[in-house]
Amino acid sequence: MNSAAHSIAPADRWGPFAEGIDPAERLARLRSLRAIAHLCLGPRGDAFVGALHQSERDPDHMPAALRALDALAPLDRRQVLASFARLHRPPA
Repeated sequence: MNSAAHSIAPADRWGPFAEGIDPAERLARLRSLRAIAHLCLGPRGDAFVGALHQSERDPDHMPAALRALDALAPLDRRQVLASFARLHRPPA
């Protein structure tokens, strides 16, 4: 991971923000999180969706995406996180 990893708290190193994942996997996770946010939040999530889109092109923007996630209303944040977790849950 790049220099952005050092500015991401250990508790926030999940999904696309995790350390040690392949760049292609990081991109896939960012895109799936962006799609979830777009579908679940609509215009309420524009700042978060935009930050994720920037992170796809430049991983140094990932801390800004986390800040945008944290700025969401609690119910919106919970819906996005639960949807991402369900989508990426390991098969039983």
